[in-house]
Amino acid sequence: MTLQIDTLAYTNKLRRLAPEQKLLFAIALLIITAFAHPQVRLLIAVWMGIWTVFYAGIPAKIYLKLVYIAIFFWITSLPALVINSVTISQINLVQDDAVYGVNVGFYYLYISHHGIEQAWQILTRAIASISCLYFVMFTIPFTDLLQTLRRCGFPVLITDLLLLMYRFIFVLLNTASELWTAQQARSGYSSFGISMKSLSLLISQLFQRTLEKYQQVSLSLASRGFNGEFQVWHPRRYYLSKRYAIEAILGCLILIELEWNIYFIK
Repeated sequence: MTLQIDTLAYTNKLRRLAPEQKLLFAIALLIITAFAHPQVRLLIAVWMGIWTVFYAGIPAKIYLKLVYIAIFFWITSLPALVINSVTISQINLVQDDAVYGVNVGFYYLYISHHGIEQAWQILTRAIASISCLYFVMFTIPFTDLLQTLRRCGFPVLITDLLLLMYRFIFVLLNTASELWTAQQARSGYSSFGISMKSLSLLISQLFQRTLEKYQQVSLSLASRGFNGEFQVWHPRRYYLSKRYAIEAILGCLILIELEWNIYFIK
């Protein structure tokens, strides 16, 4: 999946659009997301989905699969947000907040109305924020993003560390895939006990091979005269689109106007 995302970032329809323009657009929507109501956040998520799927040409199946992952993590946190408990003697204190409840021993478990609202706030904020992140991830290659950050004044040390971390993701995934395939070929996951043993071996071997890869990278950099800064070549063949700029500005203004109206209605 990570390799596929990297490939799409280099082949999307907005590839030649200036990364500064795309990055500013995503940051502006992130700022609006931080202060907006759930209705506006949902509109941001839909709008960014249109930009990513239709304008950039990213397959909807891949985009929705990544959105499902974000929703899955929200679902795992849902019980902790929605379900509360008090002692039976304190039931009268939560009657207004309880949507439904049952007695369990000396405790009263109930679904909180405030918890449902909080969960809805977190879901809309997460979907809107992740849609902005996916737009950047699918339309701006990572090397271009780092070059843009450098031009904006980010320290070289930080951008180099980000580059190393990003590239080692591929090393980890490739190594883990090779080890898992080898274990599968030897029936390493035929039972629960064998699966746990195989998983522990995979983790230990993954750590060892990652260190070996790191040493190889260090030696290769030293042999090529590495001076403490990565020099990544990329063609500076970008263009600024007035049409996309006008559409982005008008869209942000409409979202701000909607948020303003919702704020005063409430």
